[in-house]
Amino acid sequence: MMPFKKQVLTLLGLLGFVSQGFAAPAQANSQQSLIDKGRYLAAAADCAACHTHDPSATYAGGNPFVLPIGTLYAPNITPDTKYGIGSYTEADFANALRRGIGKNGKPLYPAMPFPSYARMSDADIHALWVYFHEGVAPIAKAPPTNKITWPLSMRWPMTLWRWAFAPTPQTALANANRSFDSAEIARGAYLVEGPGHCGACHSPRAITMQEKALSSDQSDVFLSGGSPVDGWNPVNLRQDDRTGLGRWSEDDIVTFLATGRNLKGSAFGGMSDAIAHGTQHLNDADLHAIARYLKTSLPARKNEKPWQLDTSVTEILHKEKLPDAGAKTYVDRCAACHRTDGHGYAPAFPPLAGNPVVMDRDPGSLILIVLKGAAVPATDKAPSSLTMPAFAHVLSDQEVADVVTFIRQSWGNAASAVTAADVHAFRGRNSEWINEATSNPLN
Repeated sequence: MMPFKKQVLTLLGLLGFVSQGFAAPAQANSQQSLIDKGRYLAAAADCAACHTHDPSATYAGGNPFVLPIGTLYAPNITPDTKYGIGSYTEADFANALRRGIGKNGKPLYPAMPFPSYARMSDADIHALWVYFHEGVAPIAKAPPTNKITWPLSMRWPMTLWRWAFAPTPQTALANANRSFDSAEIARGAYLVEGPGHCGACHSPRAITMQEKALSSDQSDVFLSGGSPVDGWNPVNLRQDDRTGLGRWSEDDIVTFLATGRNLKGSAFGGMSDAIAHGTQHLNDADLHAIARYLKTSLPARKNEKPWQLDTSVTEILHKEKLPDAGAKTYVDRCAACHRTDGHGYAPAFPPLAGNPVVMDRDPGSLILIVLKGAAVPATDKAPSSLTMPAFAHVLSDQEVADVVTFIRQSWGNAASAVTAADVHAFRGRNSEWINEATSNPLN
């Protein structure tokens, strides 16, 4: 019979072996959960929309950003040690996200939305760090060189810009933790104002390029609509009736973010990428939190007369009467999908009657959709990608102006007219984005 002391040592050895056997899988599970959390946050932060130009090289950078100072190209953020962030420490990574400071103290341009990312928690920054270093494949690919002329190419002035306009991480975190009416609204605010950085596009910027407000408590210009991005006008996300989301329900917003379409509108431009790479991957609880925040924390900013449907144009078209050249072009080119009553066949083809994009003070997005066309992204919950053809090679400036004016002034939309000179000037300012689509007439 084994001596008692030896029995105890043997038992302890067995217990140690068993505990080590459980410890390894537990640690692996813990690490995998961090990677999964980081992947989810990368979707919430829409990292791929900026840092993936080639779909076969995820996060390898290369997307161009045309800014007043020149053209920037998003960097490679894969863990490649030469071209990516493989040599970054976690502190380097956090500094880039929260302070706009790259490795070795190199200031980043504010195309990187670090004033929003500064609101992110330590736990979320850590999860992102783990994901980008252990869950992303390294890609040895250098993005194009930025096209910024001297002296704007000097980085040191960004240190002064950051000091003047960007909140410190401490200030941003304190603001992110401010009081809300419910935990759900607080979560929505965190996602919208933090990782989602919605204000980077949907809030106006000053001439010095900073967002005029970074959160709903700072100013009512927050998310009231931004400056053009690649020719598109980011829409007003506040509760304005005609030009905002005042007539959208919480479920409308959730459906739009999950599928890129709903009964009131469809995604276009950069928002298509934001949904395809980002919001479609969020869970229902987070989508509802975002929608609840938008509905309760962003009251209407403008004193707008509520939109009311006017059927007079519909009745005229039903009688096969075409009151002007714009109506003729509309019937010939648009009515098959958007109908003579302007209601479309939503969610496949969006309505034009009462559409906030149509009634926006700036008709740029509507002009660009006619010239360039648009595509609604395919998503997991709505796998069909729907495309509107481009008409830049088909319609003259006058014809575009006529049909855009007809759409903006029919069915109760009552927006301002557009002239051929407006369209001509728009083509000149946005030729890069228009030609990108119309080089293929079938696009």
